[in-house]
Amino acid sequence: LSPFWSFVLLFSTTYSFQTLFCRYRGFILFLTFLFYTAYHLSRKPISIVKSQLHRNCSTVVKPADLNITDNDTWCDWAPFDQNNYQSLFGYLDNSFLVAYAIGMFISGIFGERLPLRYYLSFGMLMSGLFTCLFGLGFYLNIHSLGYYAFIQVMNGLMQTTGWPAVVACVGNWFGKGKRGFIMGVWNSHTSVGNILGSLIAGVYVSSAWGMSFIVPGLIIASTGILCFFFLVEKPEDVSCTPPQHHSGETEPLLQNSSHIDRTVNGAITTESVEVIEEHTEAISFCGALCIPGVVEFSLCLLFAKLVSYTFLYWLPLYISNVAHFKAKEAGDMSTLFDVGGIVGGIMAGLVSDYTGGRATTCCVMLLGAAPMLFLYNYIGQRSLGTTIGMLLLCGGLVNGPYALITTAVSADLGTHESLRGNSRALSTVTAIIDGTGSIGAALGPLLAGIISPTGWNNVFYMLISADVLACLVRNITLFNDITIQQELPFI
Repeated sequence: LSPFWSFVLLFSTTYSFQTLFCRYRGFILFLTFLFYTAYHLSRKPISIVKSQLHRNCSTVVKPADLNITDNDTWCDWAPFDQNNYQSLFGYLDNSFLVAYAIGMFISGIFGERLPLRYYLSFGMLMSGLFTCLFGLGFYLNIHSLGYYAFIQVMNGLMQTTGWPAVVACVGNWFGKGKRGFIMGVWNSHTSVGNILGSLIAGVYVSSAWGMSFIVPGLIIASTGILCFFFLVEKPEDVSCTPPQHHSGETEPLLQNSSHIDRTVNGAITTESVEVIEEHTEAISFCGALCIPGVVEFSLCLLFAKLVSYTFLYWLPLYISNVAHFKAKEAGDMSTLFDVGGIVGGIMAGLVSDYTGGRATTCCVMLLGAAPMLFLYNYIGQRSLGTTIGMLLLCGGLVNGPYALITTAVSADLGTHESLRGNSRALSTVTAIIDGTGSIGAALGPLLAGIISPTGWNNVFYMLISADVLACLVRNITLFNDITIQQELPFI
């Protein structure tokens, strides 16, 4: 338990345990929201800075005292001043995303066995360090692709500490009831982080792009310090009982309660309650794979995240090239996609709670996303109003299923009824689902870098195909919705 909360517990006797528990839950939800906002905030600058590393130099005013040897690339940052700059950007993206995908599978295993407070604090501090090191390349005049690729690999590995840990922490504090809506609202940290990262990077991108990385790096390092002092990993740490995860469980408020007082006809009676002890041994990787629905939703997320992360890393450059916006304007416009993602994630969680079908909700949104992507590519740049409307709509339909799978579905599967006797599966299940999704996140930007020189139309055909494949894979779990709803009610 952190020093701060140890102090709070000494002076908490004046509050009822119900009030105290609610305050803890609200504060933990806010803290984890802040933490993962910082994670995504530090990932976004690379997509904003791309259009500054390689520009159309014919539109840039040349300094009078500059000795120019190449009129076409004098304003570009080597090694991104060559014709293969899009492929080089793809290599940078993939350096991060492949490391992230590989590290995610390992991170969940560590997350089950190490204190989450220490694990998150370490991850945020190291992510801040490597984000700042990328920005220092501007001030140290570093032009080595290997340097930036190495920084991206290390940052990708450090970023894997975030997602399994924060989902496990929230899952520890919140039961199954209204989980889709709560986590839909909570998961807006992804889009909020992207928006803030875009805006912060956009402030410095045209003058000193190194600060576009350094400022977010300092922010995430600061949140790591907050995590060390304020995070409470689970209710047991503050003498509260974990929330109800299954419909057949009782949910007492105080830990280790063996009696419940009841009032019957004015008389107080005491009833004994059997306390069920659960084993605390962490689940194995293969054991997590055997949980019904884990493999299917993991494959669904692979294709859904491919689309989402391609937009994350390439949308500002696409807007800059097609709509001819400047770097800052393109970055600001791309935030509308994330605004739509916030609404889409909340609506997906709310609808899935009301209908009881996570897979059905995701499938419907994916079916709507494919034609919207097609329309955005062909009519999205005709006017400012059309661009804004299409970005909001596409953002909601693309990020809604992605948000639902990575939050509510992961938490549902990690606390599935088949895990009675093992309550430490949430982090591993989350890591498997998000790790598989991260393979798609790595493939999307890589394929975009390879395909984009042949035309942006082909990039959108690739994204539409991925959405269709995600929907086809999702039909497996959609069938489960209809046939085994009683067995797996969360799906």
